[in-house]
Amino acid sequence: MAMDIQEFIKKVENEFDDLKPGVLKPESRFADVLDWNSINALTIIALVDSEYDVILTAEDFSKSETVQDIFTIIMSKSMK
Repeated sequence: MAMDIQEFIKKVENEFDDLKPGVLKPESRFADVLDWNSINALTIIALVDSEYDVILTAEDFSKSETVQDIFTIIMSKSMK
């Protein structure tokens, strides 16, 4: 499955009403652009599971700071 980070960003932006399109960039830190909490983390986990058939863990989030970091993890897990 070919994945593109811009496509991923659009999907994330669509999940959050308070996130204006174009604000999220690969280098963006989730905590800087979202009220980062467990509900928002679960929203990202559900999105990734349904769209990419990849399960993100709490450890994945703890190892990630940016949107690019999460996307890289999704890419690596989808290759397995």
